[in-house]
Amino acid sequence: MRENILRALWQQDRCAVNGWLSLPATFSAEVMAQQGWDSLTIDLQHGLIDYETAVGMLQAISTTRTVPLVRVPWLEPGIIMKVLDAGAYGVICPMINSAAEGREFVAACRYPPAGIRSCGPTRANIYAGPDYIANANRTIITMAMIETRSGLDSLDEILSIEGLDAIYVGPSDLSLALGYEPQLDPSEPIIVETIEHIVARARKKNVVAGIHTTSPDYAQKMIQHGFRFVTVSSDIRLLVAKASEVLKTMGRGPSPAKEVSTHSSPY
Repeated sequence: MRENILRALWQQDRCAVNGWLSLPATFSAEVMAQQGWDSLTIDLQHGLIDYETAVGMLQAISTTRTVPLVRVPWLEPGIIMKVLDAGAYGVICPMINSAAEGREFVAACRYPPAGIRSCGPTRANIYAGPDYIANANRTIITMAMIETRSGLDSLDEILSIEGLDAIYVGPSDLSLALGYEPQLDPSEPIIVETIEHIVARARKKNVVAGIHTTSPDYAQKMIQHGFRFVTVSSDIRLLVAKASEVLKTMGRGPSPAKEVSTHSSPY
């Protein structure tokens, strides 16, 4: 079975650098994959991508060593199993609020007897190899998002779930849960302290902690705090940033009403 290099990095206590795909385009996924990310996440929750397009994007990523991940729209076993059958090597599930929800998520990603995943790896067999079913449970990554007050209250119970590989901090929803405007790369002391608490508890439980960031500088800070999976920006943000840089140099730019806000855009 094809190796999941994220697991190899984590076994060495090294950090995986993840890219984020929100645009519904196989070519942009291919271009991003060619840049050398450790992994790329196809965003079916807030991205503009449907399942059929996601399959093509998984195919584009598979031309490289980059690990293909998918963030599903919600905790729903059907879509979780479908993206795994399509060849995703890990699933990020949003809004995990309790240990019960976390266990349901993990079960949907694992074949019996460890879980309830139905057997039908239509494309996964092609991507991973003919021994996929025998090795999927130990290869596929399960990553639960911690981004609500309920999730924080249940953090230790969620981190204790057998088969949960990682957690992922969603800063925008976490900021809202703590009573602040949604923001990425947060600097509010309470939000920063909460993020530090999450990663400290995760490391104590030997669960990998991941987080979404918008800049290399902030990502490096998170790595220093103990995060071993950092997303840096997204395809949309990288496109906007470079286009804005060029147009600023040329004396052009968007009207204030059309500027992309760091705080208002979710990812």
